[in-house]
Amino acid sequence: MASGMQEKQYTPSLLNFFIYNPTFGPREGEEEKKILFYHPSDVEKNEKIRNVGLCEAIVQFTRTFCPTKPAKSLHTQKNRQFFFEPEDNFWIVMVVRNPMIEKPNKDGKPPTVEYQEEEILDTVYGAVVRECYSMYKLFNGTFGRAMEAGGVELLIQKLEKFFYRYLQTLHLQSCDLLDVFGGISFFPLDKMTYLKIQSFVNRVEESLSLIKYTAFLYNDQLIWSGLEQDDMRILYKYLTTSLFPRHSEPELAGRDSPLRPEVAGNLLHYGRFLTGPTNLKDPEAKFRFPKIFVSTEDGYEELHLIVYKAMSAAACFMISASVELTRDFCEQLDGLVGPQLTLLASDICEQFTVNRRISGPEKEPQFKFIYFNHMNLAEKSTIHMRKTASVCLTSVHPDLMKILGDINCDFARVDEDEEIIVKAMTDYWVVGKKSDQRELYVILNQKNANLIEVNEEVKRLLLQGIMTASA
Repeated sequence: MASGMQEKQYTPSLLNFFIYNPTFGPREGEEEKKILFYHPSDVEKNEKIRNVGLCEAIVQFTRTFCPTKPAKSLHTQKNRQFFFEPEDNFWIVMVVRNPMIEKPNKDGKPPTVEYQEEEILDTVYGAVVRECYSMYKLFNGTFGRAMEAGGVELLIQKLEKFFYRYLQTLHLQSCDLLDVFGGISFFPLDKMTYLKIQSFVNRVEESLSLIKYTAFLYNDQLIWSGLEQDDMRILYKYLTTSLFPRHSEPELAGRDSPLRPEVAGNLLHYGRFLTGPTNLKDPEAKFRFPKIFVSTEDGYEELHLIVYKAMSAAACFMISASVELTRDFCEQLDGLVGPQLTLLASDICEQFTVNRRISGPEKEPQFKFIYFNHMNLAEKSTIHMRKTASVCLTSVHPDLMKILGDINCDFARVDEDEEIIVKAMTDYWVVGKKSDQRELYVILNQKNANLIEVNEEVKRLLLQGIMTASA
């Protein structure tokens, strides 16, 4: 909530979030059996049943018009409801209160409330609901898997355990176009350094044959991954918005960190586990790692997730969950990976610094952009100064972000390449370009430009290689 002198503004907020299966309580009097999870949990039972029943009725009603495409959202003055069926008969519903402005009245009358229902984009919050399921599936597998393993009781336990914590991390006021894309930021590297990383991954996987998949990140940006794209996309989201921020403090000290300036042979060793044991020398250390589920040709597989970090470089190692990880294995991994990862982190930092020196001091550009490549999920934004689960700092006005979202909605309606140019009320020009499975959104601050000049400017930017540099 942000307040001014006269009026109060309220951002979008989560009202309800629930999961139900209509086949679990088909008879009258059994309606509560349909409800597998409901937030907030202190809502009175009859209200839960009524809300779930209403959603069920809306879905069934819209099926009469299009059996294969039931309703995805319901717009009302005060809120917006989003429906998603990730698995047969399992429905996830998220209810978001629309942003609103509260204007005070004279004579002691209650304030006038104006709901801004047009400020919420279906594409953005629909993507948030889908991501909720993807994140659950990453750590628990499908709803069907829980049903097979322990029936409805086990599924309810898993849903409550996961979503009770996860929903607290949802900050709906920070959601925007990047949530629609769910992309991956790639770290730009020269070929020599990239080959060093590839060689490092190959050596580690050869020495520690238990490792099935590896991912390598630097400065929260991906460099290498052995996972399928969709699995890496959601794992990347977890790492960069949840795991890494929780462990960021010790990294601020960099190479001079007093945490662990160990020397292995002639190599410095700043490596440490972000998952699993916090201290290998502790005799009471526990060697339990989080488990994740990734896709395979015939279903999915369960894996231990080992995340190991040295300075700004992080390596994720995934090992079959059927294998028991011991102290010996962790010590072996630490001894092998720690010095090499420290050296690699130093090399990458040095190369990055040299490249910045060659390119010269950065000038404040006359434009800002968001780029997304649907083929490799690469995304780049000069609009977002910082984007985590809890905060989203953008360098442009929210009205311009809304225009970007509207353009994206238009792009989603057609398969053909398209270009849209918008003149904003604030004298900014907003350009959206969709071409060859790539999308580019540019915000230009050129008050006196005309349509032809703006079009020429965007062409010039493309020739300079915005898309190439971001691919």
